Amino acid sequence: MFTLLCMGLFELSLSGYSITENTPFIIMHTDKTFHKVSPFLIQKLIVSFVGEVKDVKKLKSGDLLIEAATKSQISTLKTLNKLGEFPVETNAHKSLNYSRGVISELDLESVSESELINELKSQKVVEARRIKIKREGKLISTKHIILTFCTPQLPKTILAGYARYKVRPFIPSPLRCFNCQRFGHSKGVCKGKLTCSRCAVAGHSSEECT
Repeated sequence: MFTLLCMGLFELSLSGYSITENTPFIIMHTDKTFHKVSPFLIQKLIVSFVGEVKDVKKLKSGDLLIEAATKSQISTLKTLNKLGEFPVETNAHKSLNYSRGVISELDLESVSESELINELKSQKVVEARRIKIKREGKLISTKHIILTFCTPQLPKTILAGYARYKVRPFIPSPLRCFNCQRFGHSKGVCKGKLTCSRCAVAGHSSEECT
């Protein structure tokens, strides 16, 4: 028996979500809130202060999600502290500016995660996680590596030294509750009934299943 590790969704270990030239998706927040503000007014203000951006969406929080069209607009949004009568703060969106892919190459089995990040940073790699399996109580590294890129568009390949490797989209495993056996939440926050993972009957665990 073996268990696959590191396949779930993990948080980027980056220091905050500061705006750079590679973060076109930007959150604009104001304490006055953009709820009930005319979309015509918001559009006019953004065009006046930033220019014609690619897209603007109002989030449930009342913040604006802005997709900048140029690096110049990103720079303007980074330093913007007032939009008309609205004092604003801007930050890079915490996930839309990044993409994740998987490479699976035997040639890279001896390469550490830190070396991968350092050697591939010119190709916008900001994080590398090697997928491991747990077999008979021991962690075993595999040839599969999850790469995080600081760009919304996942590259099709990367160049590692002289070798070019294909990058496949990373699809995280769904979050599963081992109490009720449903998906979308964890055991720690589960409000459902204890359900056996072997027979799917509520009221006992798999260890007690007969």
